[in-house]
Parts: sequence; structure tokens; C-alpha cells
Amino acid sequence: MSRQVVVLPDLHGRADLLAAAVARYPEAHFLSLGDAIDRGRQNMETVAGLLRLRAEGRATLLMGNHERMAQEGPHWYREYLGTHDLGAYRRAMEGFQSWMRAGGDTVRQELGGLTLEQFPALLDEYLADLGRVVYVTGDGQIHSEAPPADVPSVLVAHAAPPVAHEQHRNPLSAALWLRPFEGPFPLPPGVVYSLHGHTPVRTPTRLNRHLYVDLGAYETGRLALVEIGNPRNLPEITVLCGRGSPELAQRYPRFGEPVPVHPVELVPSAAAPAPVPPRLGRP
Repeated sequence: MSRQVVVLPDLHGRADLLAAAVARYPEAHFLSLGDAIDRGRQNMETVAGLLRLRAEGRATLLMGNHERMAQEGPHWYREYLGTHDLGAYRRAMEGFQSWMRAGGDTVRQELGGLTLEQFPALLDEYLADLGRVVYVTGDGQIHSEAPPADVPSVLVAHAAPPVAHEQHRNPLSAALWLRPFEGPFPLPPGVVYSLHGHTPVRTPTRLNRHLYVDLGAYETGRLALVEIGNPRNLPEITVLCGRGSPELAQRYPRFGEPVPVHPVELVPSAAAPAPVPPRLGRP
């Protein structure tokens, strides 16, 4: 039986936009592209909402580079607790501080404090089990491996297709970090196009066989909801327009060609407080 799959790009703590997406698609299965945390003001509420959807069988959660950075400190801290190796402790602290500089400090501010010794169980649960690359077929099924070449599919990963790259020898690492200008990115046989967040764009944009849909929701208030149907066709894209500063999108890069979207203005009661201004650090 076919099901509707809706892709959620980088939420960055916009629980209000997540709630609006669920309200708009009450029966859909959501596929989160990662970067659900950092920079916004509702990180823990966003994480809780995604975990509830997954527990109900209504969400598949992928890792973004921000989740990967958040994992580093707790991973090495657990290693230190088991071995008492001070090298592991040093790596834990370096990883934690790197995450703080890259946007994790908004999570610490939201919680009123955050340490490796008292890492939130909810956040730990979220970070513990995230995929990196999946393939969606026309029946709405999500696969961890590429289907046979005669079965059309859409490759979905946070930043890019999994390819070996001079900066990221591990293809699964490349899938979290690469930017469009670091391509070209070959696709497996049978994959019609790939779908990504990570690189903010002014409007959903196609570059060759790759589609980029991160609209900088945490600051612009714009969230693209991508309905994957027949892989041979471009997806239907609805853009939720909540509270934010859409004019900030003018500083995002312009490349490729825009794809059609259907904008939806959200009612004022669904809007969140003004988003946190952008912070310095790795995007």
C-alpha cells in the first residue's frame, strides 16, 4: 500500500513549524533531513516532537552535520568514563566546545546550562539512532540501500549524495558536509534525483539532478515541505511561511534553477517568537 512521504528540511529548533507541518499533513510519514537542533529557540521541543512521530511510526530521522557535531562530546565522554583515558576526556571537551561554537550554545541557553556530565536524556536519545542516507520509491517506502536499477527512487541525505571526496574520504561523512559547488555528485543507477538541505537557498532550487530545499527556517520563518510521489516527476513543494525575517534569504547563494512552490501563510497564533540571530561558526 502506498503512503505519503513528506520531507522536512533543516528545522534548527523551529518546533512551531514542525507542528504546522504535522497539522497540514496529519496522515503523512515525515522524513527529517537533520539539523533539527541548534540556532533556534525550541530545540528540545523540536526533538521531542520528532521522537514522538518516530515512536508512532510516522517519521524517519536522518542525521545532519549539527547532530554529528553534538554527538562528538558525549561519545568521547562515555569513552573516558569507561577507560579513564585523559586523551578521551580531552577529545570530549574539544568536541563539546566545537559544537557550542557552531550553534550548540543556543541549546545550552535554552536549558539554562548544559554539561557532558549532565547531558539531557532526551537529546541523547535523539542523537543515538539517526540514519544518513535513504532511498524513497514511488510506493512511499523508505530503503536504507539503493533499490534495483529498474526501480526508480529518490536519494535523500542531509547535504549531498554519499561520494568519496578529497575532504571526506568516507562517503557517509561527505553526505553530511558537502556543498553544491563541491560536486559533481554521481547518483546510483535507478536514482532519478537527490534531495538535500544543509545549504540555505532563497527558494527550492534544482542543480543538475540535485534538489536543495533548506530555506533557513530558523531565521526566515520559511519551511519547505517536499511531497515525494512518483520519482520520475519533480516533487510537490509547499512552503510554510511563519514568523521570521524572510528578507535574510537575500544573502543566501543563488545557483541552479528555482522549482515551483505553493506558499502557505500561517495564522499568527501558530507563529513562534522571533528567531535567534545567526551565530558565527560552521553552517
